[in-house]
Amino acid sequence: MNILILGSGGREHSLAWAVLQNPKCDRLIVAPGNAGIAQIADCASLDVDDPSAVTDFAVENSIDFVIVGPEAPLAAGVVDMLRNAGILAFGPTAAAAKLEASKTFTKEICDAANAPTAAWARFTEAAPAREYVRERGAPIVVKADGLAAGKGVVVAMTVPEAISAIDHMFDGAFGEAGAEVVIEEFMGGEEASYFVLCDGKTCLPIGTAQDHKRAFDGDEGPNTGGMGAYSPAPVLTDEIAKAALEQIIEPTMAEMTRRGTPYTGVLYAGLMIENGAPRLVEYNARFGDPECQVLMMRLGGQALDLMLACAEERLAEAQVQWADDHAVTVVLAAQGYPGSYNKGSEIKGLREMPETSSEMVFHAGTTRQDGKITATGGRVLNVTARGKSLKAARDQAYAMAERIDWPEGFYRKDIGWRAL
Repeated sequence: MNILILGSGGREHSLAWAVLQNPKCDRLIVAPGNAGIAQIADCASLDVDDPSAVTDFAVENSIDFVIVGPEAPLAAGVVDMLRNAGILAFGPTAAAAKLEASKTFTKEICDAANAPTAAWARFTEAAPAREYVRERGAPIVVKADGLAAGKGVVVAMTVPEAISAIDHMFDGAFGEAGAEVVIEEFMGGEEASYFVLCDGKTCLPIGTAQDHKRAFDGDEGPNTGGMGAYSPAPVLTDEIAKAALEQIIEPTMAEMTRRGTPYTGVLYAGLMIENGAPRLVEYNARFGDPECQVLMMRLGGQALDLMLACAEERLAEAQVQWADDHAVTVVLAAQGYPGSYNKGSEIKGLREMPETSSEMVFHAGTTRQDGKITATGGRVLNVTARGKSLKAARDQAYAMAERIDWPEGFYRKDIGWRAL
């Protein structure tokens, strides 16, 4: 098969790495890719948010299967146009991707499906939102309604912090994404991610993970796109996972189908677990980043078979083969992230890094200039390792991270601390 993956981050590097392990893949193109992806696949310059450009490229290059990595192309309708052109694609339609693209839409779906989630209210103006926060008190959660690259959520521990977040969003910090704001009840407990493939009829769980959103050790500092992850997440026991599937995910999928917008693709449910009961924090319509890296490290080549079965609506006959192992990924980010940071610094030591079925450095924000790998983003590398235990995987990931020579970067030293 000729396969096209859309995206340029660590998620897409790990997807490419897994797909290439499957003999069904004859040629792999990643658009636009990054310096690490360019070492294993062809990279193409392409506006992945333009459905026409993606479809034309797929036709011209005889692409059999398109895997959409990030959320923006999904919301733009890339999958819709590909399917209309008769090209198999992995990911939801634009209408179904609203489960991520609009917090309000997700809350309305949850209410209709009786899926347990936080109490909420939607606002289109700052003044009533501020008043609502003053009445409810803190802690409280303020969310930009639309897509904000994983940064449009503020867990405010004080009322002034919540009001500042409201003003920040309505003042245009996230553009159109913050034109509406959703304010939610603060949920206590431990958060984990549950990944399920859906083909409009069948839901197939494919793994659990736990992300580390805060920038610094001890879950301190500002929210980020994710500073590391591990899989599986022990807090998501079989019993809790079953409850989440039956009480949250399957009713959501049934409601989507009832509305005439069946969901196909990976559904990433962010869950808050307290006293053994799961509640939905949010849905994402794609693999998480960096959770995808640990999932792909554990799934390997079967990931392609599973995504194909999903896109072809054959999930009822699919099975996931899990090894009894663990994976950890540590994100190396540019100093200053998630605030302002410098670009262009050289990263040394990558050539000496192992590239095996249990040790990989997945690139995110990198490019190659004059034979050197340089940093171009906030989150730059994902040092990923697999082991028989969480501690073994974690120790190996950190041993690799320490060997990378990049003074302009930093990383958390406590990924996996909750489980350990």
